[in-house]
Amino acid sequence: MTRQANGAGAHPASGRLPQLLSALFYGACSFLIVLVNKALLTTYGFPSPIVLGIGQMAATIMILYVSKLNKIIHFPDFDKKIPVKLFPLPLLYVGNHISGLSSTSKLSLPMFTVLRKFTIPLTLLLETIILGKKYPLNIVISVFAIVLGAFIAAGSDLAFSLEGYVFVFLNDIFTAANGVYTKQKMDPQELGKYGVLFYNACFMIVPTLILSASTGDLRQATEFNQWKNVLFIIQFLLSCFLGFLLMYSTVLCSHYNSALTTAVVGAIKNVSIAYIGMLVGGDYVFSVLNFIGLNICMAGGLRYSFLTLSSQLKPRQPVDEENIAPEVKS
Repeated sequence: MTRQANGAGAHPASGRLPQLLSALFYGACSFLIVLVNKALLTTYGFPSPIVLGIGQMAATIMILYVSKLNKIIHFPDFDKKIPVKLFPLPLLYVGNHISGLSSTSKLSLPMFTVLRKFTIPLTLLLETIILGKKYPLNIVISVFAIVLGAFIAAGSDLAFSLEGYVFVFLNDIFTAANGVYTKQKMDPQELGKYGVLFYNACFMIVPTLILSASTGDLRQATEFNQWKNVLFIIQFLLSCFLGFLLMYSTVLCSHYNSALTTAVVGAIKNVSIAYIGMLVGGDYVFSVLNFIGLNICMAGGLRYSFLTLSSQLKPRQPVDEENIAPEVKS
């Protein structure tokens, strides 16, 4: 009985390593791409977040297709049932892309990261409605602290941008819905995580390109005066590659954890970005109330992250085999 109990306790611990590694991978990718995109859209003044999104989709398609040809990864070939299996992910995917890049260009880094906190309560709500999950009161209180701090900071934002706020709230909605539906659609017997990524990008790159061309966004991008700047080109290509890594790491984190844990890791990442943005970005306007709101929001995010991750790391108590058998089976 002792041997069985020890074995039962060791197995979950080994299973938590992919959970932690996938969460760290997502956090690193998310951190890096915000900084690179901020440099492209603000420092260099690149006028087309949509074209940047198209570049990230194209990088995703090429990397996954070449990997499949070389049998590094596997996902099913196209058939008529795939659009039905994916819906509404492609729409959420492109909405998440465009709104995220647009909001990055119109808000300071601290305010962008604070307002992105609304993804967390939205994800919690959607997981409760769509996936039927329930969360304890201490998690809900932490979410309330995050939202309260975000409201205080946003209400005293001296660099208010209505367009930026609209885009970032749309981005919150798309991100939450995309994370929850990705978790729901990611059946290994169906498309799997690579199939979800590949066909999402394939289905939406052409409509997004048409939208970019019809709005004049593509023309502005092609006429941009920095295309001969080697540093700009390197950062543009880096953003495209990081866009693929972010999409992959998001799916990976949701696969091994949950959409809510992915949002939690984003909150941890935002702590560092917000404070870095106060020092380097040049577009943060300081006020006492705004700074207090930022800190309340960050404290709530860290508390929320601690509660969620500590519950994952907590070892299960050894119990009789009769009691654990139904849980193991489920």
